[in-house]
Amino acid sequence: MLTGCGELEARIDADTGSAADSKGSHSKSDITDALKKLDKLAVKGRAPRTGFEREKFGPAWADVDRNGCDTRNDILKRDLTDETFKPGTHDCIVLTGTLKDPYSGKTISFKRGQDTSTAVQIDHLIPLSDAWQKGAQQWTDTKRKEFANDPLNLLAVDGPLNGQKSDADAATWLPPRKAYRCAYIARQVEVKAKYDVWVTAAEKTAMKDILDTC
Repeated sequence: MLTGCGELEARIDADTGSAADSKGSHSKSDITDALKKLDKLAVKGRAPRTGFEREKFGPAWADVDRNGCDTRNDILKRDLTDETFKPGTHDCIVLTGTLKDPYSGKTISFKRGQDTSTAVQIDHLIPLSDAWQKGAQQWTDTKRKEFANDPLNLLAVDGPLNGQKSDADAATWLPPRKAYRCAYIARQVEVKAKYDVWVTAAEKTAMKDILDTC
């Protein structure tokens, strides 16, 4: 079982077995909590992207929880249904599965392979580059590695939409499936509060506008 997910993550796991929360469900208390945490986040301008490298956040998909599986496979196993696994890997390497994509609402078949794996990608809800420009430059290597592999900040999603999002924040990109936006923003706030990542003024406005409609 993945650890360090926070109360919101634990509730999702208990209710659905998936942190994706693909139906976009959220309670009034979740939204109230998100608004309170958003109000406490520091508001600053975006720092330069200078010096950002993926490697600054540790090896991609490290086995930080030491369960024998890398983080990418942990998230695929968590968010997909009807998974099959590579024999002899102790159910660590996901070969196939089905994703109910929270960002689009589509059902996507995942099949591991050089030309097929990218159909489902693991999104950092708070992109690493965005975090770098909002506080992570000052973090320790250990904290950056934890952030990059924290299940709370990770979600299996439609590959092309993940590419479209790139390193955008809430002021410039939101999931096209409007029913998921409340859960998406609430979880972004949860991550930012956990790691003390600041927000820009435009980002805070965009987040508050979404949460006020939930």
